[in-house]
Amino acid sequence: MNPHGVVLARLRGQTGANRRQFRPAIPAFNQTRDDCSLKNSAHPTFADRKQHAAEAKKKLLEKFKTAPKLDDPELAAKRAEREAIAKAREARRIERERVKEETKARKAAELAEREAAARAAEAAEAAAREAEEKAELERHIAEEAAKKAERDARYAARKKRKR
Repeated sequence: MNPHGVVLARLRGQTGANRRQFRPAIPAFNQTRDDCSLKNSAHPTFADRKQHAAEAKKKLLEKFKTAPKLDDPELAAKRAEREAIAKAREARRIERERVKEETKARKAAELAEREAAARAAEAAEAAAREAEEKAELERHIAEEAAKKAERDARYAARKKRKR
């Protein structure tokens, strides 16, 4: 279907009076053929549209005339209230930032403390390992010295027997 409600397939091949029965009548100038028209059907003539525009302008001017002045106490009170709300909002934002910075600093201190504890534990473990290695080395040296003393004693005994 086209916008005028005419079925085109039915019109093909038809002429004259047969064709007119499927075509709707042409609408009046203030009515539209489709629903997407920009025309204002409430004010169809130029004079009506002009009068409507003048009334709208008059209403707008009245609205601005009745608007409160800048030195109006009500307006000043609202402005002061908005400023107080803005100051409170800014104070809350600053407080949130301060708390966030404190939390960040606390977490950094905890991390540094954990790292220091880990380093101290590693150092203690390394010192214990080193002490254990030193003790093992001393024990090995003592064993070697005992073996050497034993060998020397056997050598001395053998020399003594040969003489």
